[in-house]
Amino acid sequence: MKAWKVIPNTEKLDLQQQEISIGNPGPGEVRLRMHATSLNYRDLLVANGSTPQTKEGGLIPLSDGAGQIIAIGEGVTDFTPGDRVANMFWRDWQSGAFDPQYTAMGASIDGVLAEEVILPTKALVKIPDFLSYEEAASLPCAALTAWNALMETGDLKPGQTVVTLGTGGVSLFALQFAKSLGAKVIITSSSNDKLARAGKMGADHLVNYRETPDWAAEVLRLTDGVGADVVLDTGGPGTLEQSLQAARFNGRITMIGVQADPGHNISPLPILFKKLRLQGIMVGSRDMFINMLAQMTRHQIRPVIDQVFDFNDTPKAFEAMKTAGHFGKIAIAV
Repeated sequence: MKAWKVIPNTEKLDLQQQEISIGNPGPGEVRLRMHATSLNYRDLLVANGSTPQTKEGGLIPLSDGAGQIIAIGEGVTDFTPGDRVANMFWRDWQSGAFDPQYTAMGASIDGVLAEEVILPTKALVKIPDFLSYEEAASLPCAALTAWNALMETGDLKPGQTVVTLGTGGVSLFALQFAKSLGAKVIITSSSNDKLARAGKMGADHLVNYRETPDWAAEVLRLTDGVGADVVLDTGGPGTLEQSLQAARFNGRITMIGVQADPGHNISPLPILFKKLRLQGIMVGSRDMFINMLAQMTRHQIRPVIDQVFDFNDTPKAFEAMKTAGHFGKIAIAV
């Protein structure tokens, strides 16, 4: 069968399609026929060697995928051939607190950008019938990160206000989850077209951060000077200072990305004086994934898929991710 591999190359993105063999599933494992995968910004960092603890040599990339079980190993009782499943981002994180010894798919071990893969059952969840494989493949990283940031760690309540930055996968999932709970959403972008599309999805307030560089002040204006209950910061050092200003007294800020310019000195004083809770989010556990799928099923929440590339056009999918013009998720049909 075929798989794509990232080949170490400091000068350019080097993806190669190769023939591989994976054998049969062992005890507690299943063999999956992959039907779709999806990309995250993190996959670009893995491909160019910017992330720590990345497997060297020919790594099969991507942490997010969905497929159908075609064979099971000894002792497997909770899955059967034919089951539709998605894999976990963290192969070993079942529940409870995160352990830094957990293994991330598509970085320290091979990911799912292959026609078939073998995984332990603990790394899988069954997917609802109403989701396509491409939609389900968008869930393991971006959707679960948004869910954890809002519902598990963020403890969002109906009627509260969320600020989410940008219109990538995490932010759009955050918009959908927050609205399903009855919260208000303020979303930012540099594109008025993308903001209009977010408005059609239910966003209550739209802020163009190019036209309004001090978007934190705009958040305060929109909330009558109170600020947001939860802020999802996808930028990191380049946006965190304004996120601190945009949060209300006793507010929560979940830091889920480092995409913006890191060359900033950030004052910690708002954390102290506003009694803010600032916490990093590392995707989520299998239990959280199951909770998320239950909410998605109750409200028939469907992921926003911007583009779907053919498996043989995988390098084009990576280029599309690099240009950052997408609204929602970029998927690959295997």
